[in-house]
Amino acid sequence: MTPPRIPALHALAQGAVMALCTGAAWAAVSADQAAALRTTLTPLGAERAGNAAGTIPAWNGTVTAVAVPAPGARRVDPFASDKPLFTVSAQNLSQHADKLTDGQQAMFRKYPNYRIDVFPTRRSAVAPQWVYDNALRNATQARALQEGHAVEGAHGGTPFPIPASGAEAMWNHLLKWQGQALHFWFNTYVVTADAKRVLVSNSEAWLQWPYYNREGSRSGSSREVQLARLVTHGPPQKAGEALLMRDTTDPVNGRPSWQYLTGQRRVRKLPNATYDTPSFVASGVSNFDEIGVFSGPMDRYEWKILGKKEMLIPYNNNRFYLPAKDDSVLQERFLNPDHVRWELHRVWVIEARLAPGRRHVMPLRRFYLDEDTWQAVLADGWDAKGELWKTFWQLNYLVGELPGLVPGAFGHYDLQTGQWIANNITNDKSQQSMFPASLPESLFSPDALAGASVR
Repeated sequence: MTPPRIPALHALAQGAVMALCTGAAWAAVSADQAAALRTTLTPLGAERAGNAAGTIPAWNGTVTAVAVPAPGARRVDPFASDKPLFTVSAQNLSQHADKLTDGQQAMFRKYPNYRIDVFPTRRSAVAPQWVYDNALRNATQARALQEGHAVEGAHGGTPFPIPASGAEAMWNHLLKWQGQALHFWFNTYVVTADAKRVLVSNSEAWLQWPYYNREGSRSGSSREVQLARLVTHGPPQKAGEALLMRDTTDPVNGRPSWQYLTGQRRVRKLPNATYDTPSFVASGVSNFDEIGVFSGPMDRYEWKILGKKEMLIPYNNNRFYLPAKDDSVLQERFLNPDHVRWELHRVWVIEARLAPGRRHVMPLRRFYLDEDTWQAVLADGWDAKGELWKTFWQLNYLVGELPGLVPGAFGHYDLQTGQWIANNITNDKSQQSMFPASLPESLFSPDALAGASVR
């Protein structure tokens, strides 16, 4: 298997990792180490300072003024007046290759008309003060268990703002701040190898994060951290299908999931809605652990922090959601570059290699976690032959009412076949997303799934 190129480890990240790795393998940091979250680090663990070149500004915690739309209405772009600083194309790829993932470089080689418009870097990621307070407590109280595959003692904030391992960094992605609850409407498209676009799901979803319940507890084992309910309204052959998933702090011991099938007219418990099981919502084109770039249990891989690096990543993409039609943002081979904003940011680079005795269709993966949000914004995956296979992307956007920079549309390009998938596409929708403080717990029960089914 061809090993990935290892990026240079940023000096501050190197110091933190080395200091932590000298102690107990999965221990929380000391109070003295956690104090950096009030000085040199942001409350969620990013570097407050900008870079030496001045191309990444310092983080100052200022909440970007974003107009709050009517419930479910289209959001605005607070940076609409920004102009691209430069464009990366196939012609000048060599000048920017060191700041692009292997997968993104492959896109330029495969599609000569692919491009990336790079805008000024806006460190707009913020969260409420109570989230910051919880992250500070988590730094000294949270612990990773089962070789990092489970977590305890964390609640309401980044669990490991000063991570000592790749698994801890990935827990930060899984438990990132994105609000307390979400109700939204979206389409999922698969584009075939011959560039035919197929609508595979017209859906409505409800998400709730008990992990961010302000009254919740950080004690107990296998606590629920995310509840998800999805109902499919189309296309006609799938209309009425529904899915329910409940994620916990100990996902290795199971990810309770249920599906409603119209043909059977009953709710059945799914045996395995995890790992590389193909997702029926995406017509099998992507797997369950590719939802949102990565989701679910981590125990099939060994996780390692490769380093921290300045990279070009999609960021602050409110502009992507402004066109009124899905057709405007989707082209034959990739997203329409006119509507995707890229910026220069520091990212944690995390490698996932298949663990001994385990199996997975993608034995090597590399994830790029934005330092300010811990979101996996890009990723690459290699097949069993060591050949680059898929490159993943996720477009975040600013939500003023939280406040927060939250994940939105996501998908991947298959670099071998040319097939690709775009999920959470909301442009066609008259209603897009709402972030209530909470949703009824009963909404996420199998009985409720059955009771709401009408087909």
